Amino acid sequence: MGEQFHLLIKEGDIAPYVLLPGDPKRVELVASFWDEAHKVAENREYVTYTGTYKGMPISCTSTGIGCPSTSIAMEELARCGAHTFLRIGTCGTFQDHIKNGDMAIFDAALRLDGASARYVTPEFPAVANYEVVDACVKACKNLNMTYHVGTTRTTDTFYAGHARPGSSFNDYFQSEWENQFLDMKRMGLVAAEMEASIVLTLAKLWGLRAGGMAVVLDNVCKCAGDDGNFKPDEALENPPDFTRNLSLAGCEALYEMWKKDNE
Repeated sequence: MGEQFHLLIKEGDIAPYVLLPGDPKRVELVASFWDEAHKVAENREYVTYTGTYKGMPISCTSTGIGCPSTSIAMEELARCGAHTFLRIGTCGTFQDHIKNGDMAIFDAALRLDGASARYVTPEFPAVANYEVVDACVKACKNLNMTYHVGTTRTTDTFYAGHARPGSSFNDYFQSEWENQFLDMKRMGLVAAEMEASIVLTLAKLWGLRAGGMAVVLDNVCKCAGDDGNFKPDEALENPPDFTRNLSLAGCEALYEMWKKDNE
C-alpha cells in the first residue's frame, strides 16, 4: 500500500487504535498524554501522530469539520491498518439534565449527513461497536467523569443547526428548526454534532470497530443570546479542562480496548 493521497500516510505509520478529533491543533494535546509520540504527517486539515500509551500502540488523526473530510480520513486510515476508531470531539445536547462539561458517549447516530448516504441507503443504521461503548463507559468511570450514553444527531451544517430568532432564516424555516429540536429532545437524543454518523457507518460496513465520545459545550435548544441570535463565541464555551478531559478519556477508552484484546 503506497502513500495515501490526503493524509500522506502509508502502511506502518498507523497504529491499529486511532483517535479522531476534528481540530488539527488538538492532536498534539492528545499526544501529550502518551508515553512516546511523533508526528507522522500533516496535510490540509489532517495531522497525524503515532506513539504509545501505557504500552499500547496508538495514533491520532484530525478529520476537520464534518462527514465528508472525516470519510476521507477513515478510508485512508483503514487502508493503512487501523481497525479500532474513536471519534472524540465537542457537541451540543438537547437534554436539560446534561450539563456543559459532561461526556456524551454515542451508541448510535441519527444520519442527517450527506456523506454516509453515498455509501449506504438511508435505512442502514449507524451504530457503535458495543465493545467501544463499554470501553468509553469504563474510561469515564475510572476518571470520575459524568457521562451519558445515547444517540447523537449528526448533520452537515453548523449555523443552520443553531438557527434562532433574528437569524437570516425566515419565520417558516425558523419554526421548522425549532420543531425538529423539540422532536429530538423527545426522542432522547443526547448530542448534536457533525461527524459521528460517518465514523459509525463506515466501520460497520467494513467490519471494523468504532464509537464516539464528545464533551458537551451547550444546549442547542437554549443557546440564543439576549437578542435572540446564536453567538458561538459566547454559547460554545470550551474551557481548557474540557478538552483535556476529553483527550484523556479517549486515550483511556482505547487503552481499555487494547487490554481486552490482549487478555
